[in-house]
Amino acid sequence: MKKITLIKGDGIGKEISQSVIDIFNAIKVPVEFEEKFAGLECFEKFGTALPQDTLDSIKRNKIALKGPTTTPIGGGHKSVNVTIRKSLELFANLRPSKTLPGINTRFGNVDIVVIRENIEDTYGAIEHMQTPDVAQTLRIITYQGSYMIHSFAFQYAIKNNRKKVTCVHKANIQKMSDGLFLKTFKEISQNYPYIKTEDIIVDNLCMQLVTNPERFDVLVLPNIFGDIVSDLCAGLVGGLGVAPSANIGRNIAVFEPVHGSAPDIAGKNIANPTAFILSSIMMLKYIGLDSYAKIIEQTLFNTLKNGIFTKDLQGNYSTSEFTQNIIKEINDLSKTTKLIDDCLISDNQLTKSMNEEIESINPPKNTPSNDWNIAGLDVFIEWNDIDNLPEIPKNYKKFELKMISNRGTKIYPPPIPEILMVNWYRCRYISTQPVNYQDVLEFLSVITEKNIKWMHIEVLRKYNDIEMFSKAQGED
Repeated sequence: MKKITLIKGDGIGKEISQSVIDIFNAIKVPVEFEEKFAGLECFEKFGTALPQDTLDSIKRNKIALKGPTTTPIGGGHKSVNVTIRKSLELFANLRPSKTLPGINTRFGNVDIVVIRENIEDTYGAIEHMQTPDVAQTLRIITYQGSYMIHSFAFQYAIKNNRKKVTCVHKANIQKMSDGLFLKTFKEISQNYPYIKTEDIIVDNLCMQLVTNPERFDVLVLPNIFGDIVSDLCAGLVGGLGVAPSANIGRNIAVFEPVHGSAPDIAGKNIANPTAFILSSIMMLKYIGLDSYAKIIEQTLFNTLKNGIFTKDLQGNYSTSEFTQNIIKEINDLSKTTKLIDDCLISDNQLTKSMNEEIESINPPKNTPSNDWNIAGLDVFIEWNDIDNLPEIPKNYKKFELKMISNRGTKIYPPPIPEILMVNWYRCRYISTQPVNYQDVLEFLSVITEKNIKWMHIEVLRKYNDIEMFSKAQGED
């Protein structure tokens, strides 16, 4: 008997959770649910949206099935989803989008798996107000994080008999961050010569998805692109109401539908439990209970084929009626087969499950930067005289001013383009001779004495060619 943490969540979470519980009971799935709490209702009751007791339960059980939780917009508590992913290092978000029987959509043969890096990118929420008018978010892509997600994508492709993995990126513009993501993909792909690979720019992918989605198989993406594209793919097969997901780490996994908590229909018995049922099917496959997963999937599909839909899919069936129809399909199947016995025999013969394979992914150690030198500085300053360039030294001992940009557009050296200026400038200095951190501090003291308001600096470090910085930013 496998113990699983169950988080029902907010809004419709209780109703769709009950649907899964009833289906599992009908087929006698050998799991035991340990119910814990998280979300807005938990926050209002206990003062925390994610109690430590809930996290401890997931760590202990290694598996969780989670309903939707409400995240306040523009304030309030942090996202429970993001907190769980980061706290447990659930680095891979798995989002399959497959055409379901009985649901009419524009495309009839979609079978795409989106694998989204789940920890890094802008979701670190490293944000700052640079000036009263300018906000900054840092986008972090690491070699180790890219190594993990690409290795996972190829392992998933092998285990699930997938033929092609596509790396999605914006490396034509974000040459360093997405460039690193793409470079690591190509490195990992060398270990899987029997899997077809390709890469595609994210905007081109979106256009291709809404014109010819059948050409894609497995997509692997950085965090924010994966978030957007996975919802797009869900729309191709019927919407978020039929979109399951998994958040997977080295030895812990949390399965959940990706739709919201829908408080406006909570308690009305009209919510669609399909996405949560599909998520539970993914969970059963993950822990090696494939036979139970296949039967629930088959009976769910039979229910949809029979035109039994909830209101969101233009049907008239309630949540409980939809669930009971699946249970009826299970009972009908039980009359003609030794359903439970067959499941136990089959699953006792299973090879290692997905989580054991993920544990074998070992990211490389950090690469020391001892042989990297200081190539220059990016100094970010506030300057409110929009009609005149900032009064900063063009040459100071070991540093030479090479470029000033405003909102990412170069305004120095001239000519200055006719663009809207804001009070935020990036001033790039290149070192004219070997420098150290003491030289950097001396330079900052000079501009500070000139009453220049600088909010932060970035020390540019090079390996070989100093021009790598200019080329990476499209400024060569």
